[in-house]
Amino acid sequence: MSQYFKVHPVDPQRRLLQRAADIIRGGGIIVYPTDSSYAFGWHIGDKAALDKIRWIRQTERDHDFTLVCRDLSEIATYAKVDNSEYRLLRAHTPGPYTFILRATHETPKRLQDPKRRSIGIRVPDHRIAQELLEILNEPLMSSTLLLPGDSVPLTEPEEVVERVGKLVDAIIDGGACGMEPTSIVDFSRGEIVVLRKGKGDTAAFEA
Repeated sequence: MSQYFKVHPVDPQRRLLQRAADIIRGGGIIVYPTDSSYAFGWHIGDKAALDKIRWIRQTERDHDFTLVCRDLSEIATYAKVDNSEYRLLRAHTPGPYTFILRATHETPKRLQDPKRRSIGIRVPDHRIAQELLEILNEPLMSSTLLLPGDSVPLTEPEEVVERVGKLVDAIIDGGACGMEPTSIVDFSRGEIVVLRKGKGDTAAFEA
């Protein structure tokens, strides 16, 4: 059974998030809350954790996972953006958006879309997620807590424990979370394309 941390959503207990960060650094998989829904999180360099997430979620090999960052300053290592794209990203972060960007050479190929060499980037507007990222001092690989056969992500902590408590190493309970996914905006095709309309307002990307 995974470790269980009940964390205040507005004033998170840093010692609990420190323990969660240690689990991530040690190769563990956690569940944590974001501004759109609960998500899986694991270390960016951990191939075994990535493979386990693919098994849990029953995803195809070309399924896109997301790199969750504290702010835009971390993006340059992993993604290419021009000045106009950066201004749009800055205006909409932090927030419930996933941006598909062109990957840099520093980004491990296993994290990229195999055909388009792109990567999903996200800066969540959630206190627990932000505090965890600050403690980690590096981005976190992430995937929505959406299980095979389900149409919406898990949202209640009790259900999260029941459904995945034996599959992950830690669960951060930040209270009931949303079920509406992020909006996905693709910058990697040479033009801006809204791939999914979710919680984030996409009007600025459709003008």
